Amino acid sequence: MDRFPNDSWSPTRTDVLALLAEAPVVDAGMIPNASNYVFLLALEDPSAGRGYAIYKPGRGEAPLWDFPPELHRREYASYLLSEALGWHIVPPTVVREQGLEHGVGSLQLYIPHDQNRTFFDLRDDFPEEMHRFAVFDWLANNADRKGGHVIIDGDGRLWGIDQGLTFHVEEKLRTVIWDYASETIAPALLADVEELGAQFPDGEIALQLRDCLAPAEVERLRECAGEIVRVGRLPEAPKDRRPYPWPLI
Repeated sequence: MDRFPNDSWSPTRTDVLALLAEAPVVDAGMIPNASNYVFLLALEDPSAGRGYAIYKPGRGEAPLWDFPPELHRREYASYLLSEALGWHIVPPTVVREQGLEHGVGSLQLYIPHDQNRTFFDLRDDFPEEMHRFAVFDWLANNADRKGGHVIIDGDGRLWGIDQGLTFHVEEKLRTVIWDYASETIAPALLADVEELGAQFPDGEIALQLRDCLAPAEVERLRECAGEIVRVGRLPEAPKDRRPYPWPLI
């Protein structure tokens, strides 16, 4: 494939996770300029037709000094967290082991979007949604929220992509979304985070995350949820380390 497609399966399909996990791969192309191996896959299903997914194989990761391997599992954990909160801001994602040339990795539904429109172009028109992203990234301890990692689809819906550097046990938040620092978190968002926290240690999301993350990382998420509810406002940018990812886009 030499270009990004203009259509894909709908993220609201009830069978979209099954399609990502099982549909045969009929074409593939490497996405250039990525720090790890990343592929755009075309998948074909007799009843659903053709859809597209972003494939991040574990074998294609460059080693990092501060994150363990298998970053694709953090992509999946980010999707699980988004769904557990009811925010649905991460495209449908699975960890797939079969039928992939480069082995086990994450498959995330490709969302057609204008790649020239980033967070910096969208923030003024979507303040409530960006506020939600800021809370999500704090909760997930996102160390790499670049401007291009917030996209808008053809229906005007925002999505967050590229969440492999998440859920570290140490404070790692690096993001371009500091516009809402110290602002009060909306009550509805706080209620969602509080409900999430109540599912630990033995609720469904806690059990799901234990298959993706280390026990200490799951515990750090539980603690952060409690802190968010207790503090009720977004954090200030840290002064003792770089608060922004590099590059910004």
